[in-house]
Amino acid sequence: MPGLVLLLAILGGGSGVISLIIRNLYYICQPNEVLIFAGAQQKLGQKTIGYRLVKGGSSIRKPLVEKALRMDLTNMIIELKVTNAYSKGGIPLQVDGVANIKVAGEEPAIHNAIERLLGKSRKEIEKIAKETLEGNLRGVLASLTPEQVNEDKIAFAKSLLDEAEEDLEKLGLVLDTLQIQNISDNVRYLDSIGRKQQAQLQRDARIAEAKAQAASAIQTAENEKITAVRRIDRDTGIAEAEAERRIQDALTKRGAVVAEVEAEIASELVRFQSDIPVQQERIKQITEQLKADVIAPAEAECKRSIEAAKGDAAQIVEDGKAQAEGTKQLAESWRAAGDNARDIFLLQKLETLLKTLSATVPEVNVQNVTVIDGQTGGTAKQAIAVMEQLKQTTGLDIANVVNNLTNGNSQQLPDGDWRTPDK
Repeated sequence: MPGLVLLLAILGGGSGVISLIIRNLYYICQPNEVLIFAGAQQKLGQKTIGYRLVKGGSSIRKPLVEKALRMDLTNMIIELKVTNAYSKGGIPLQVDGVANIKVAGEEPAIHNAIERLLGKSRKEIEKIAKETLEGNLRGVLASLTPEQVNEDKIAFAKSLLDEAEEDLEKLGLVLDTLQIQNISDNVRYLDSIGRKQQAQLQRDARIAEAKAQAASAIQTAENEKITAVRRIDRDTGIAEAEAERRIQDALTKRGAVVAEVEAEIASELVRFQSDIPVQQERIKQITEQLKADVIAPAEAECKRSIEAAKGDAAQIVEDGKAQAEGTKQLAESWRAAGDNARDIFLLQKLETLLKTLSATVPEVNVQNVTVIDGQTGGTAKQAIAVMEQLKQTTGLDIANVVNNLTNGNSQQLPDGDWRTPDK
């Protein structure tokens, strides 16, 4: 800038000179372009370049040293059309697409654009970019199957962008967008794929519909199950509530019945308690009546019985004493009688004995009668004659019976008769 001031001072400060300088030396850079002043050398990193850049703003060209050039940075629309591009598997494809490309406006790519595209027209730049993209497109198609290219155009375009980015950067170009519009082939391979895919889609649609119907049926069944479970739960709750109500009613009724029974028992208890004094008084009356009607007469009768027993005992004692005295006198008379005492005793008891014996003897037929003279025989002979008569008529041996009775040895025959054992 000091050199420029010196130059103006030399040329003079006239208005005409200033106008000339503005027209020929002063340049304004538009937003969609970059100014390149070629001629003056400057260092760019490790290398030296013969130009300087102005992007936005303005600058003055050094006269006689620099040349001012402009490079357009606006987008370029490039129609891509590739035919007979063989895909993976050998199927020739035709691809139509549209790309948006512009000259790089940022360093360091702009230096590649200046070195390779500066001075070329826009159509020339578009042709270079189209040829580069079509070459990259054929390279990408060679690595993909027709199915991959046709099924996912976005992934295909992204692969093309990745493939072309390095080559375009070397040219100083930037690929903004890339759209694949159409993919076709002359052998109708993609059509068959489409029909296959359509069939698969229809199959998948039918399967999806069947699955949806099955899912709907399952969901319907599940809903019905849930509804049934809820209904059962509701009915169970109602039944439980009803059972609980009945239990409460039963408990209430039981409580009422228990209370009623307890009241009745309490009433009866009160009645019984109130009746106890009456019953006690009645017991006293009955006791007194029993004393008067039973105990007193019984005591009197007991006393009379005791007195009578005492009198009877005295009589028994006196009778015993008299009997003992008689027995004593009888014994003395027996001793005085000597040998005839036994016969005398038998004769005394014979009458009683015979009465007793005859009562037990059935009627008999007398076959033999023996007459004993009472004049000629003594008492013993008379007794012997009588016993002999009994033995003949009844078969009863009085002598043996009496002898056994006196000796304490008796024997009852099977027919009820008493006989003495043979000696």
